[in-house]
Amino acid sequence: MSWAATERFRARPAPAGLVLVQELVNTHAVDRDGEELLADRSSAQRWLQNAGQQWAEVHGLQCPDLVLDESGLRELLDLRSTVAGLLAVPADERPAGAPVNIKVRVGANLLSDAEGRVGIEPVGTGSGWLVSAVWSEILLAQLTGTWARLKVCREPGCRSAFYDTSRNRSGLWHDVHSCGNINNLRVSRTRRKESAQ
Repeated sequence: MSWAATERFRARPAPAGLVLVQELVNTHAVDRDGEELLADRSSAQRWLQNAGQQWAEVHGLQCPDLVLDESGLRELLDLRSTVAGLLAVPADERPAGAPVNIKVRVGANLLSDAEGRVGIEPVGTGSGWLVSAVWSEILLAQLTGTWARLKVCREPGCRSAFYDTSRNRSGLWHDVHSCGNINNLRVSRTRRKESAQ
């Protein structure tokens, strides 16, 4: 299974379908790790089809034919910006409970199997399907408690989404060896400058 946007950051993938949310955020460009995957309709179409196929495999569903129209690219970029903003809020500061002001309305089907397990199936086409899938996964993650573990790297030059597996949910960087070291060097240089004055 290939989550291309997340793999290029070498970030730990989120479990099950939540990785779709992470994957969307990780489509952004970063100088050292890669190009913008939603740069134009063609590149966004390739990413959307791959991500939709990967998500469908995780859930044992058929992936719809995801054709991106002209307005779909803007919708993907807006969704990415919204979700990245939600993940940028430290996990312990994210509001609990139901949202008071719902700004997005999406549709989804509830499905059940012979054992009585209920799942969510996104509806729509193109970017509308992805919007439905992403918000469905966010809802499920909030209900299971995994939402607090999906974060955005605090390194300003990175901002990749990662899944925090630390025991106390204290992870700040997607990779402590790269982004963590950059931050530590920056802090050290600032201290040296301040002590030299």
